[in-house]
Amino acid sequence: QVQLGESGGGLVQAGGSLRLTCGASAPTFTRYNIGWFRQAPGKEREFVAAAMWSGNNTKYADSVKGRFTISRDNAKNPVYLQMNSLKPEDTAVYYCAVERRNSFLRVGVSDYDFWGRGTQVTVSS
Repeated sequence: QVQLGESGGGLVQAGGSLRLTCGASAPTFTRYNIGWFRQAPGKEREFVAAAMWSGNNTKYADSVKGRFTISRDNAKNPVYLQMNSLKPEDTAVYYCAVERRNSFLRVGVSDYDFWGRGTQVTVSS
């Protein structure tokens, strides 16, 4: 079992930036692929970004490519999601999740094994 916790959400104006942090209870966290997802009111949870356990490979949804950056420093445990040039349509609850198979970066909600409780990001126009 891996317990995850997100932080760093908040209210920001359009064009602003936020950095989300995902930490975990287990040291084995550094061995797993990590994904960020988001869910807006009335919508399904959707993939945002993912990083390989090694940090050497990343993947992004088209809607955030060029604006968001996922990074991890396995020596320090947390995984970050740097969000720049935020838009009102980025408003959602953001979740981090762990995927243990590590074969390639996955984008499906059902592919991930453990989830945090989420952090709210609100972007005002």
